[in-house]
Amino acid sequence: LKMIHDRNIIERNFKPEDTVLQYNSRLRLFPGKLKLRWSGPFRVVEIHPTDAVEIAASNDSRMFRVNGHRLKHYVGTEEAKEVSVTYLIEPPQLSVLHGRQPIDLLYS
Repeated sequence: LKMIHDRNIIERNFKPEDTVLQYNSRLRLFPGKLKLRWSGPFRVVEIHPTDAVEIAASNDSRMFRVNGHRLKHYVGTEEAKEVSVTYLIEPPQLSVLHGRQPIDLLYS
């Protein structure tokens, strides 16, 4: 049973440029509230031998050092870095005879 359990545990070996989440212990003060205790994602910048990890926010250049035990790997989907733009042309106009006068209809 222990072997099955240990197979599902992911080791927390971080490398630079990994994406991680940080544990926020302050949200534990209010156990009745349904708040996420993990904030992020952050980018790993540097790993120190004392298990301290320097991380930076994805959209910011500020770095700060945290304990490696407060981090876990982020397994969410990567955001698309390329954006595709599709230009739509106007739909063709359709003339319908209603009585004797034509009525222009547009597809909506």
